[in-house]
Amino acid sequence: MLIMVAMVLFVFFLSLAVMLISSLLAKKAIRDREKCSPFECGFDPKGSARLPFSLRFFLIAIIFLIFDVEITLLLPLVIVSKLITAHTWAATGIFFLLILLIGLYHEWNQGALEWSV
Repeated sequence: MLIMVAMVLFVFFLSLAVMLISSLLAKKAIRDREKCSPFECGFDPKGSARLPFSLRFFLIAIIFLIFDVEITLLLPLVIVSKLITAHTWAATGIFFLLILLIGLYHEWNQGALEWSV
């Protein structure tokens, strides 16, 4: 227990020392207005908040998130494959991918993947 506390304190003080040294040795740049302003996805933070937003960009972003979540749901199937039978594991994975492919086909058929204006 004492060794673990000592290691945590050592890591804490080591990281504190590295941050202190890097802030002392860092090149001090002249700050201008553009570098200090926040950048929010290409929008001007000082402009109007009522600018039109591209619906196509939003749909592509949502489709990307769906397939990103799909990957995170498929990865645990490999770990679970050791606990359940191969037929159950394969059927679950194929069923899940089939649902996603049908959804992708529907999005493609509806024209949500077309980027032209």
